[in-house]
Amino acid sequence: MKNDSVKKYMGLTVLGFVLLAAGLGLIKWQGDAEGMLHTLPYICVGVGAGVFGSNLGTAIRLRQFKKHPETARQIEIEEKDERNIAISNQAKAKAYDLMLVLYSALLLGFALMQVALQVILILVGGYLLVVFTMVYYLAKYQKEM
Repeated sequence: MKNDSVKKYMGLTVLGFVLLAAGLGLIKWQGDAEGMLHTLPYICVGVGAGVFGSNLGTAIRLRQFKKHPETARQIEIEEKDERNIAISNQAKAKAYDLMLVLYSALLLGFALMQVALQVILILVGGYLLVVFTMVYYLAKYQKEM
């Protein structure tokens, strides 16, 4: 673990926090903005929170690995263990199955609530992208095995 990698993640954490704070500040002090200027603060909050949280977690993890190398080796072994990989893949498959059912129910609910057609079409496009991605990888992995 390089020391500069922890610094890089801490720098990105600060950047995420600044973006989050700027978004919250814009929400509080924003006047009568319309269009993109109205949604920009909320985008800043979402992106800032994501960047802040993920990079802070990674920086803390790398710092702990540097302090405790034996724990880092143990975690690396557990992450590469075939049994743990199989369990993780099975959990992802179950979550995917649940997501398909919930996403279908949401699409049906939005259609019954007469939400704008553009919104429903975007959601249908996302749903089909996920399903076609699954079909693609299913065919790819069947050819490999």
